Order: sequence, then C-alpha cells, then structure tokens
Amino acid sequence: MSVAEPVGAAHEERPGADRRVRLPKSAELVAGHLRRQIVRGELAAGEALPSESALMAQFHVSRPTLREAFRVLESESLIMVRMGPGGGVRVRPPNVDVAARYAGLILQHQGTALADVLAVREVAEPQAVAHLARAGGPKEIARLRAALAEPVDPAASPLETLRHFERFHPLLIELTGNQTLRVLMGMIEHIVELADRSRVQSDAGSPDLDTAIARSRAAHARVVDLIEARDAERAERLWRRHLVAGRDYLERGDGTTVLDMFG
Repeated sequence: MSVAEPVGAAHEERPGADRRVRLPKSAELVAGHLRRQIVRGELAAGEALPSESALMAQFHVSRPTLREAFRVLESESLIMVRMGPGGGVRVRPPNVDVAARYAGLILQHQGTALADVLAVREVAEPQAVAHLARAGGPKEIARLRAALAEPVDPAASPLETLRHFERFHPLLIELTGNQTLRVLMGMIEHIVELADRSRVQSDAGSPDLDTAIARSRAAHARVVDLIEARDAERAERLWRRHLVAGRDYLERGDGTTVLDMFG
C-alpha cells in the first residue's frame, strides 16, 4: 500500500469477486503498514508517530479507524500510547519477552510439561557449545571469561545468585551469531527463569540450593576451558550433563507444567 493510496479502497468489491472472501478492514491495513515500518527499522524505537490528523490524512481514514489500528499495534507491544499533555504514540521495537509470553500461553493451553521445555534446551545448548569450540575465536572466549569473572554480590539473595549464573546460558546462544536460535531460545529462557524462581523460593535456606549454585559455577568454568581448548566433543558432553542435572533439580519429578510456572 503506498502512502497516497486510500486504505478504504481495499473494501471496494470488484465485479465477479467471490463474496465469501474476507477483505481486510481499513484498521488492519493501517496497522499492517505501520507494523512493516517498525520491523524494517523505518520507524525507530522511541520515535513519535505523526499526529493523528496527519496519519488520518495520509491513510484517508477516520479517527476511530486510526485508533483501532493503534489498539492492534499496542496489543502487539509495537507502540506505546500516552494520553494527555505531552502524550502521543511512540514506537516500541519487537521484543523477545512478548513472544515468550505468547508462546507460554500456547504451551499452557496445551498442558505442556516443564520437562518438555527443558528438553529443548538440552538439544540446542550443547550444540551451541560444540559450535563455539569449533568456530569460536578470541573475542568469544573473552566474552565467556568476562562472564565467569563477573563478581557475585555476597549479599545477593539465593534467587539473584542463581539468576547470575543463568545469564550464562543466553550468552552461549548469542555467541553463535544465529539470530533465529537466539529468539527461540529467548522464549525458552523466559520459562526457565520462572521455573528457577519457583524452585529457589521453595528451596530457600536448604543445602540443595547451595549445591546447585556450586555445580553451576564449576560447570560454567569447565565448559569455557573446553571451548578454549577446542575440544568440541567433551564440551558438548559436559554441557548436556549439566543441563540434565539442572532439569532434575527444577522439575523435581512432580509433573510440573508450564501453567504452574505462569501461575
């Protein structure tokens, strides 16, 4: 749709057209046009959209239609609407957390077990570790070493401490350079983080939590050594064992589902 093309033109019924075909509403067309501009980077994060009157003139639509388009984009977390003086509509870039929440809803509806989600991590992350051992360079090793060296606040709560170590997992995925894998695993990590929170709260003050943290610290250090030594086979094997142990700790063998994680 060109800027000059009235979106209402999409509703014109052509001779001989199949009346059963649903034509998109004007608001959907406006939302689609703005959505494409946002995902292509033509509208930058934080940028204010033109005034309502300007957009109404650009798309040849009424104010209610334009505001319906805004509601669509707001529901997708692609814009933020502020009312009153100094308000307006500003762009929000697509966010992995939004996708994770929606994926979580689907998994909840399907009654997916937490073990099923954790199994995905057991497939993807060891492969990422093996890739880094084969193809990683000094820059990637430096990032991993920096993550290991990042201090843990002695006054941090058990949950904050465990989260500190959990951040190592998305770093492994990021360093592969695969953007698709990064988005998909970002959704998985969102659910795993909820599982961490639930497990740590129930384990607060127990030796099991201290043991889990100590094992995480040791596994992270060892896998970086193996990646730097370019020992892909042993690095992959070590990381898979680490993830299986983490699954056993988080799942507790009680049939926890994703619904339990989201409450």
